[in-house]
Amino acid sequence: MSETEKHPVSIAVVGSGYVGLVAAACFAEIGHKVVCVDNDESKIQSLQQGGIPIHEDFLPELLERHRNSRIRFTTDLRTATQEAEAIFIAVGTPQSETGSADLSYVDAVASEIARSIDGYKVIVEKSTVPVYTNEWICRVIARNGISTDHFDVTSNPEFLREGTAVVDFLHPDRIVIGAQTERAASLLQKIYAPLTTGAYYDQSDAVPGPCSRQKTPPILQTSTKAAEIIKHASNAFLATKISFINAVANICEAVGADVEDVARGMGMDARIGPKFLRAGVGYGGSCFPKDVAAFRNVAELVGVDFALLREVEAINEEQKQRFFQKIRSALWTFRGKSLCVLGLAFKGGTDDIRESPALDIVRQLLNEGSKVNAFDPAAEERTREVIPPNAQMRYCSDPYEAATDADAVLILNDWPEFAELNLERLRSVLRYPIVVDGRNLYDPAKMAQMGFTYLSVGRPANIHHSGISTQDPQAGLYKPGATRGF
Repeated sequence: MSETEKHPVSIAVVGSGYVGLVAAACFAEIGHKVVCVDNDESKIQSLQQGGIPIHEDFLPELLERHRNSRIRFTTDLRTATQEAEAIFIAVGTPQSETGSADLSYVDAVASEIARSIDGYKVIVEKSTVPVYTNEWICRVIARNGISTDHFDVTSNPEFLREGTAVVDFLHPDRIVIGAQTERAASLLQKIYAPLTTGAYYDQSDAVPGPCSRQKTPPILQTSTKAAEIIKHASNAFLATKISFINAVANICEAVGADVEDVARGMGMDARIGPKFLRAGVGYGGSCFPKDVAAFRNVAELVGVDFALLREVEAINEEQKQRFFQKIRSALWTFRGKSLCVLGLAFKGGTDDIRESPALDIVRQLLNEGSKVNAFDPAAEERTREVIPPNAQMRYCSDPYEAATDADAVLILNDWPEFAELNLERLRSVLRYPIVVDGRNLYDPAKMAQMGFTYLSVGRPANIHHSGISTQDPQAGLYKPGATRGF
């Protein structure tokens, strides 16, 4: 029996969204006693009965394995606080109208925790929050009459990618602990000990991933301010890489080069690395857009003009518009056209549609009078809530149903199955063999050989006319007033 199994830490996770639910399940997986708290009674009831509110690999298995043993769900934050040694705050921090992070949920939870404290507690920021949030949480708790001897507030940012969050949690690149006291740091180190010692990876049923007993994740202990900045700076830098390669892609289109070759050559440089150098329709999701805006806002508040981040945001917005105009260049007009849309979530592997570039493009198509036949392996239910099915918007059961009699296929996210379509079948059901690929999933030469007009991002377009294929490096560069059509 491991030390964690002998002496598990009692943990409360406040919030059952993407971060909170994954954290709760993974803390249970590495041996701790966890209660996950949310004020949404229907959501908690669903979780108690075996419901899975989000799409994440391995999450259903972990919840089934540990439900009602190592993990339970409740709306009772007071009792959860009193029973826990560590309380992780994992509530939403949405973007406000000013671009700053809305910390009202964090504030409300901190106040309720303060009213429930009956002994020493370690309160952990798990939500993505701006620098100084730790100090504000301390003030909120102290204002409720709690002695500083009875609590510490720490920062333990998450670095999870939606769709692979469980693997990212259990096989992290690093574990960051921002703590002002050794007492608080020691408890967090104890919580993560099954990972940092490698003990978890010896289990026969451990979730597979890159870490092992021989290759354990490093732990970095910092100040709380440094930990808060690490999270925002990391996401801002990754968003910058995406916007950078998208800007490079636009240059490649203009000169007739292939951005995939350029990105591959850049990524071979160990100082740069290949990750997040995939040209596409722009970034989205629950993290990058709001975290870039929040980090820029923090910089402005402390007198730093972080102009680079404004350009990152501007390039990302422009990229969506460039892709929309690329679709226009392939179709000439939109009204009355029937379009197959593959992908609704902001990326493949998730059902998260927040800030999804795909939905922005779908809305523009609908506004222009197109009919959209859409398919996404996981995001249909969430999309129906914001774009109900109607005469213009139809949800389909597979890519080929969506493509039947369509004037073109638009690939808007990178689910693996979208890269493995039966191209002969696809061509046979389409009205016109046109594919506009926002994720560069296919080889342009193969698509030309198969008889498709194929437009992608940062690569010359292959234009197919009655059995004759040509490359046009300028095909994707639609300009207002142009009448180019294929």
